[in-house]
Parts: sequence; structure tokens; C-alpha cells
Amino acid sequence: MASPNHYDPPLAGVRILDLSRGPMTAVGRLLADLGASVTQVHLPGVTDEPPAPIAEGAGVDADSVGIAINRHGLSTVVIDPSIADDRRRWVHLLAGSDILIEDTRPGSDAEKALAARTIRAEHPGLVILSISDFGRDTSYRGWQATTPVLHALTSELSRSGIPGREPLVPPAGQLPYHVAAAQAAVMTVSVYLDRLRTGEADLIDFSILDGAMQTLDPPHGTVGTASAGVALSRQRRDWNAERLRYPIIACKDGHVRICLLAKRQWHGMFDWMGRPAEFADPSFDRLRVRLSSPELLAAVGRFCAGKTRAELEVAGQRHGVPTAAVLTLAETLGTEQVRSRGCFREVELAPGVSAPVPAGVVEIDGHRAVALTRTSHEEADGRRRPRHIDVAPLLAARDRRNEGLPLEGVRVLDLGVIVVGSDTGRLFGDLGAEVIKIENSAFPDGLRGNLTSMSPTYAAGHRNKRSIGIDLRTPRGRELAHRLVAMSDVVLTNFKPGVAEALGMDYQTLRELNPGIVVADSSAFGPTGPWAKRMGYGPLVRAAAGFTDLWVYPDEPESFCDTVTVYPDHVAARVGALGALALLLRRERTGTGGSVSVAQSEVMLSHLAAEIAADVLTRRGSVPSLRPHDAPWGLFPAAGEDAWLAVTVRDDADWHALCTVIDRPDLATEPDLATRSGRDAHRGRVDAAVRAWTSRRPAAESMDLLQSAGVPAGAVLHADDVAGWDYYVQRRAFREELHPHADEPFTMENVQIHSDRIADPPLLQAPLLGEQTREIAAELLGLDEIAIDELIANGVLEVPQSTQLAGR
Repeated sequence: MASPNHYDPPLAGVRILDLSRGPMTAVGRLLADLGASVTQVHLPGVTDEPPAPIAEGAGVDADSVGIAINRHGLSTVVIDPSIADDRRRWVHLLAGSDILIEDTRPGSDAEKALAARTIRAEHPGLVILSISDFGRDTSYRGWQATTPVLHALTSELSRSGIPGREPLVPPAGQLPYHVAAAQAAVMTVSVYLDRLRTGEADLIDFSILDGAMQTLDPPHGTVGTASAGVALSRQRRDWNAERLRYPIIACKDGHVRICLLAKRQWHGMFDWMGRPAEFADPSFDRLRVRLSSPELLAAVGRFCAGKTRAELEVAGQRHGVPTAAVLTLAETLGTEQVRSRGCFREVELAPGVSAPVPAGVVEIDGHRAVALTRTSHEEADGRRRPRHIDVAPLLAARDRRNEGLPLEGVRVLDLGVIVVGSDTGRLFGDLGAEVIKIENSAFPDGLRGNLTSMSPTYAAGHRNKRSIGIDLRTPRGRELAHRLVAMSDVVLTNFKPGVAEALGMDYQTLRELNPGIVVADSSAFGPTGPWAKRMGYGPLVRAAAGFTDLWVYPDEPESFCDTVTVYPDHVAARVGALGALALLLRRERTGTGGSVSVAQSEVMLSHLAAEIAADVLTRRGSVPSLRPHDAPWGLFPAAGEDAWLAVTVRDDADWHALCTVIDRPDLATEPDLATRSGRDAHRGRVDAAVRAWTSRRPAAESMDLLQSAGVPAGAVLHADDVAGWDYYVQRRAFREELHPHADEPFTMENVQIHSDRIADPPLLQAPLLGEQTREIAAELLGLDEIAIDELIANGVLEVPQSTQLAGR
């Protein structure tokens, strides 16, 4: 790990005013941890009163603790616009800042008082991130969201839980907000980087729902290996089938999760089990045969029953079978992996109140990026604070295509695979960067499937990229890749630790070739610690990070329901992209690049930070608050097959509005239900009344009625419902394309940034493996046709198989 004295926070010198409240304060936390100077602003008449600070011995809940974590260490200013001196001070603050974050409710007096559009006109160099639940440019701008509503309208809930029962809301009470915050941060930093190049900023109309849909488990994005090829129309809850995908097996002291996705993994399991004759048929080499065999699952269960989790983990890794213990969150936090990596540190959230909080979610140049230690680092180093920059001298000199995309002129080499790898590079491509995917058919991306055709998931994850086939195992292949590195800005990898070094594509090697290179790597558990070289599919990471154990029905500890999701892959990709963009910004003032490393398990733990800290505070003597949610709060049946509606009441106003909509004025006047504590005490009666009303109506109809009355509600959309829902249509969230190597059109995400200046993503379709090998070799490497043909013949370069066959 790098010395603290040599750590230069990548966003140091960036000045941010943050008017947000609630869970989206996570955006400011992400940027502050990367070094930005974030100031919380209270504007009476615009922002709500800051939440009451946590006090020693007072009641605690995860929501308030989460905000305290997000705000810890940030300065606060109070500006009263009714006072002339304060108005001048506000103008001065705006003029001296780079980014403004605000979350006024659309149509509210606060929105009018802030007048973000006026601020944009008066301060054209200020990037404004304008956050709201449903955006500000559609007829849904007045709707309101909560965690269950966001999960419902992203389609996540349609894949979570046991059929016939209510969908199961995933753990981490503010999970949709956490993932949306990562998306918002990426978009904000990319627009700010563009402002340094052009002098023109922008106002981003950011919808939390859009961010959650795109970043949690997008129905039209890249999916996990076991889900690839499953039509959206068939993506319904099938708990038994899902348990076969990434099975959880009971053993002597708990449970383990085993992945048998690749043929070599199955062969390892077959040998480990003693080569049982009933599974010797070669048909078990096929994934679909294994996934449809309850007999195989039962046999694996019998094999594991008498062994401990630790024994199975060690033996599984030895046989090449991805295996992870299903740990409780407490067990995870006590592991040597978490302790050795310093994932958490004790922080005083308020006088006399301390708790463990995440030590940042990325490592920059081998150092944990966390705002809490920035000042001490600077003092130890004896340096002045990094200078503020107003221009980006390196990127401003680059040619642009003038297509209205913030990352035009940036070149990215993408060695990423599966979901994290595909999404990280795709984000850069969607924002205008030139992305070149380096790959080889000897080790194809697991999302590809057939190398001569195109799947929807590969098309979604690798659009706006070009592909060059290079065998990095050969000296000549590495030489060619290194020549590309010398003329690039970013390299993306998500190999298991050690592989990049073996291929000569690690940061230590590449910075010698190009001191300005930025290298972003993602792995399951991080580059250090006893788990560093573990095989780490997302389901294994969730099991080891304590998430799987939490994703269960109350009082049913073995009802594990996290199988179908691909979380945290998509959000980990955003965190990696954010780190890389921050390093590109730092390069503009230092001239040198850097490295960013993301551990997917630590991204997940950061999303549980509030729950972890609240639990510690409670065990140390703080009094837990009342049940965290009012009543009703949950999923209710609607008319139709497997139709559900999320209904959430936050306060007395919501309660009275709900009673009016469901035509139960008697409940509104009942003294026992007049307060939150009363409704909590009679939750069963309240839920029964709501259930009687929702079960008689289609979910969409009930949702519209409740939202019109100001009650947050959301129909549980299925994956194939999402693109056609009117909200997403108005937001231009999806588009269709017919790929030349596919039989039918694909639906995929469209708009990434809603703003005045930023264009929709380009329309470059995902390539076959090596589809642009010849043009890249000629255009960038300067090779002639004879040299290219020779390199292809020798297997150093590769073109699509169909092209090779046609040339014979």
C-alpha cells in the first residue's frame, strides 16, 4: 500500500455545495471520499432543517445513522436568503464552486425559491446535479418514492422471493439510493470534466428511479452467466429453478454456496465427489442440463452434509469449484479479510458517539480513498492543498467529434469481462469515449456465448466499443497491447488478482510505458488479504459478505432469495468508473495517471454501513428507535396473477391520504391509529384493510390513485413490462436496435444523462470478437495488410471466426 505521504486525493481542489437531504447525501459522501471539498448548505425555505444529530444515549435507527455517516467531517453553512448580506454571500459561494447538488421536490415552493435554472444562467460554469425521485421533465415529476417503491418499479422485486408469496425486499434499507448515488456521481464528474474542457457546464436532471433501475439489476442490461439466454417474458419468480443456478447447500455448521457454471468447474466437482457413475454422462457438461437436475443438487447436498464450511471452502478452491461459506454479517465483519484490509474504522459521529464506518469504497494508488483522513495526510506531508483548476489542459487539446458527449477524445482499453467488466467500459463508451475491447477466443468473455452471433446481454454491455483480438499470452501480443496503452488514457480490468501482472497489463508495468495512464481494476475481494485470489462470482461475494444471509423472509433463515440478482456488479462498475474519471481529473493538474481498485464485497458492505453502525451503537447502549417504518409499509396483492403493489406510508399526512383513497374514513379518525406508534401496534389490522382494497384492482390503477394523493406506491413491474411503462417512455429510457448478428431486435438502455447539452449515447453496435482487428491494427498500430495477415496467421491477432472461414 502506498505511503500516506504520497497520496494525492484525485478530486482535491474540487468545490461542491450540497443542499441534499436524506439518503441521496450518499453522492456527496462518494465525492468527498475522493477528495472533493463538500460543504453542506442550509437555505431556509429551500432545504429542510438538518436532521437532529445523533446524541449519546438517544434512540438510533439506520436511516439517521446513514445520514450521519454521509455528513461526517463535512463543513456546514447556513444562508438566509431574506438577509441581504447572506444573499451576497450565497452568490459568492456559487461563483466560487464547481458543483451544486440539490434535491428540492418538483413543483414545490422550495424548488421555486432555489430557482436552479436561474442559477444555471447566472453561473454557466457551475455543474448542477438536480436530484428528484422521478425526474423533472415528465408528467410523473410529482410522484414520490421510497425503497420498496423503487425496488418495485425497477422490476427487481419481480425476481425476488418465493412464488405465491409477497416479493421480498432486498436487505440494506436504502439500497436503491446507494446504487443511484453511484450513477449520479459518475454523471456529475463526467460533466464537470467536460466543463473544464469547454468552459460550459450543465444542469443534470437526475431521477433516482432511473439511477436505481440502471444500476441495481437492470432488466435490459447485462445479466449473469446463468441467466443469459432467458427471455424477459419468462423471467418470473421460480425459486426452485433459481436455487439450482447458484445452489446453497446445507453442511455441518451452516451453508455454503457453490457455482458450477463452466464445464471445468463441473469436472472439478465431479472429481471431488469421487466421479459418481450417475453423473458421468457427458450431457452434464452442458450448463442447462446441470441447472435442470434436482438429482445433482441432492447428490451435492449429501456430499456436503458432513463437512464444515471451512473444509468445503478449502477443498472447493483446490478442485477449482467456486465455493463460499454463507456468512452472517457479524461473521463477515470478523473475518481476517475485512480486518486485514481495514474496511472499517472507528469514527466519532457525534460527541461521545462513535461507531465503525467504511474507510472509503475504492483504493487510489493503493491507498484507501476516504475523506476522514485527508487533512491528517496533508499535515503529515507538509504540503499545501492541491490547487484548484479551471481548465483541463490535456484533454482540452484533444480533437472532438462535436457530438455533445462529455468524454469525446478519451481512449479506453477494455479488458473487462462478464458484468462488471462490460458495464465499466460501456459507461465510458456511452459518454463518448473511444473504447477498444481487447479479447481472445482462447479465453472469451463469458457473456459472449456463441462467438459468431450476438446475445442481448452482450449487445447491451458492449455497445459503443470496438474489438481487437490479441493473444496477450504471446510476447508479440503484449508488445502490440503495450503500444495501444502508450496512446490511451484508461485501461480497465477485472481479472483475478495476479492475472494482469502475468499478462503485463498491471499498473506498475503500464505506467512505465505511459506515465499518464489510469488503470481501474475490479475484483471480488480486493487485491490483498487471504481471500484476494478466490474465485468470486457475484453470488459467492454476496454469500461471503453477509448479504445472502440477510436476503431472507423474516423468521425464515433458510429462505435465501438472492439467486437471480446480479448485484453488486452494476454498481461496482459505476464505482470503478467514478474512480477512473476522478483520476483523469487529477491528471489535468499533475500530468500523471494513477490506479483505482474496487473490491465488490466492500461496495456491498458500504451499502450496509448504516445498519452495521446502528447495530453497534445499540449494543453499546443506545436505545433503538421504534420500528423504522410507519404502517402500512410493504407489498400487497393486486388483481391478476402474481401481481403486487408496494404501498408505503411515511407519516400522518400519508396516512390520512391513504384512508381517503381506500375509502376508509373510519380508520383516519380512529384514535388508536392516529400516531405512528399506534399504527405500528395495529399493523395487522392496517395491512388487512389495505390488502382488501388492493386485491380488487390492477396494480397500475391502484398505484396511480395513491400517487395522485401523495402516497408513495409502485406496481411490481416484470422485466418485460419496464420498457413499455409510460414513465420510462417519457424519459426515453430505452431504445430498440436490430443487430446484424441477431435474429430479432434488442431492447436496451438509452439516455444516460438528462441535461441541456449532453446527447443520447452513440449507436455503435456491440462487436463480434476481433471485428475491428484489421482497422485498429492499421489505424493505431500502423501495420500494413501483409503484417496484419502474418500476425493473424500466427495467432497473435484474431478476426471473427466467420471472417476466417470466409477467407479460406
